[in-house]
Amino acid sequence: MIGSRIGHSLDPLLVGVYRVLFLNRPVSPNALTICGLFLSLLVFYFVAVHDQLLVAGLFLVAAGFFDLLDGAVARNTNTISRFGGFLDSVLDRYSDLLVMFGICIHFLRMSDLFYSMATFFAAIGVAIVPYARARAEAASIACSNGVLERPERVMLLVIGLTFDVLRPVVLILAVLAHVTVFQRVWLVRKALKGQ
Repeated sequence: MIGSRIGHSLDPLLVGVYRVLFLNRPVSPNALTICGLFLSLLVFYFVAVHDQLLVAGLFLVAAGFFDLLDGAVARNTNTISRFGGFLDSVLDRYSDLLVMFGICIHFLRMSDLFYSMATFFAAIGVAIVPYARARAEAASIACSNGVLERPERVMLLVIGLTFDVLRPVVLILAVLAHVTVFQRVWLVRKALKGQ
């Protein structure tokens, strides 16, 4: 929802930050994508191993920044590639599920079985949302609808981690991720009926 409204309007700002951050040295968009995955690993580590939610939240902000940055740099430097798009999608799934896995372990360490299961249920939805889109697009149906796309999920998780309100955030994710899947299934059903 947010991504479709903002589009690429943040690209000039992101590219400006990129130039300052890397001192105008060229860095491949794929390397930026891999950096985002590494930052997500740090989120997992600080949530699952050390229960340092604020630190994890800050690393998640950085990971989200790199997720935006790779595409902006690719567009600005005319280095967009089909492999880059593929790599970005695959590593985004790893990043999403690593963060959710870390939260699941966090609740298990607290002996909170209900929220550990809720996190796993949310993770299922988080994984299926982009899968539903990919399958729709494989059938030549544009499918970017839904209330909870990746930017909204990341924003919710940042709030949950930095303000230590993971429990309500996990419940919101557990519901809205699956609502988004059903919205996409419904859209594809209507589109195929129309054909």
